[in-house]
Amino acid sequence: MNQPLPRTTNRPMKFDHGEAIGLSHRWDQGQYCSILTKAGIVGCGIYDLKTPAEFNQAIAIAKGTPANPLTEPEDLLTAKIVGVTPRAEAFGIKIGMTGREAVELMLQASL
Repeated sequence: MNQPLPRTTNRPMKFDHGEAIGLSHRWDQGQYCSILTKAGIVGCGIYDLKTPAEFNQAIAIAKGTPANPLTEPEDLLTAKIVGVTPRAEAFGIKIGMTGREAVELMLQASL
């Protein structure tokens, strides 16, 4: 039986402080999305923070809900940040800010 392959897309995204890459990945009953900058990632709740923190990586995550999942990178722009690694926090990223604000801070940190 032929089942369709999972879907993955990426596209450039423009921000006030530069560009990033938006990514979306979907499979049968699952998905995740992220925005990749030179300094780190703003992503959905699928990302773990413990391991990236051990590697001094900047990660900020937002969390969707089963009724309103984060599926496309644009969904992260208005979503609230619910977790950050110490390096992301050092860039000024705080819990409660929007994903757009977090991306802008990462873009400034990568200059």
